[in-house]
Order: sequence, then structure tokens, then C-alpha cells
Amino acid sequence: MKAKKSYILYGTFVLFLFLLAMSGTIMSQVNEPKFKVIESHGKMEIREYAPLLVAQVMVEGERKEAISKGFRMLADYIFGNNAPRQKISMTAPVTQQQGEKIAMTTPVIQQASNHSGHWKVRFVMPGEYTLETLPHPNNSQIELLSIPTKHYAVIMFSGLASQESLQRHLGELVKYAKETNLKTLGEPIFAFYNPPWTLPFLRRNEVMMEVKE
Repeated sequence: MKAKKSYILYGTFVLFLFLLAMSGTIMSQVNEPKFKVIESHGKMEIREYAPLLVAQVMVEGERKEAISKGFRMLADYIFGNNAPRQKISMTAPVTQQQGEKIAMTTPVIQQASNHSGHWKVRFVMPGEYTLETLPHPNNSQIELLSIPTKHYAVIMFSGLASQESLQRHLGELVKYAKETNLKTLGEPIFAFYNPPWTLPFLRRNEVMMEVKE
């Protein structure tokens, strides 16, 4: 009986180390969009992001359902449903793809639109590409957009990105913006950086709000 328990404990420990290693390996292979930290106050930052290229799709439904649906549509695009059927290796939560690849960046981004129940789900594209050189999506629902330089107030946190956690951290960010006299613009943005198997305490999540310069 003791031997069985020992094997279970050992197996659990090995699985823990495997997940830990995989999380680190995946994140070490991922590029992120370029930004400059203007101010930093604990887990709050004011960032200036360089111009970005994104692939975006509009999705209806509850937040978790919407990001799942949007993710699948955008993943289909980067896995080759484009012209000229070029595979694009995505950021986490997808690790690597076989064949010719374009290194993509984190995070996966979700933002509410002006219409109730509608969400914008985005993948950030590599900075070295232009709208003209990115593979053209075969799915007409997917847009390729150029986002100019913008400033964002950002709060970072780990753990599972539950609705309660996102709203709590959004509340902290809104409070911080008011206390520091920042003028926020548009809807909050939820950003997720990790594969689904990442241990909660190793996860990186962010809530972002565009702010006026």
C-alpha cells in the first residue's frame, strides 16, 4: 500500500515537473509585441506599444464561449486556411507547427465591442510583416488590421482568468486610472499568454485599457 502511494506521489511530482518545464519552454519560444514601459507602480504599468498588425474576428456569445470560437477561427487561418496556404506558428496556447512558419507573438486578445454580446478576438502578427505581405485569410470574417502606436494602462496577474478574477482586476485598474487622472478610451482588453496546461501560478494574464497620451 505504501509502495502504491509512493508511486502515485512520484508520478504526480514527475507530471508537475513536466508541466513546469513545458510552460517555460513554450514561453521561451514566444515573441511579444514591442512596448516601452512609461511608468510602473507594482503590478500596474503604463505602456507605449509600437504599431501592431493583428488578425481579428468578431464573435457573439458569452465571453468564454466567444474567445473559444474566435480562437478556433483564427487558428484555422494561421494553420494554413489562407492564400498561399502558408502555415503560421502561433503563440501560446499553440506551441509549434511543422513546415514553413512565421513566428507569432503573444498575447491572444479579447475585447468587448460596442454591441452587447459581441467580442473582438485578436492574434498579434509579427512586426516584420505588413498588411501586404501577410497571408490573406480565406475566411471573410477574419480581418487583418494595422493598429497605430497607442498607450495602455495594464494590470498583470497570475492564476486562472475566471470572470470574477478579470472583473476584480479590471476594477483595480479603473480605480488606479481615476486616482492617477488617466483618461481611458474604449472597452477593456483581456490578454492571455499561456497554454491551457500551464500551472495557475505560472500563468500570465493582463487587463488593458487604452489611455489618452
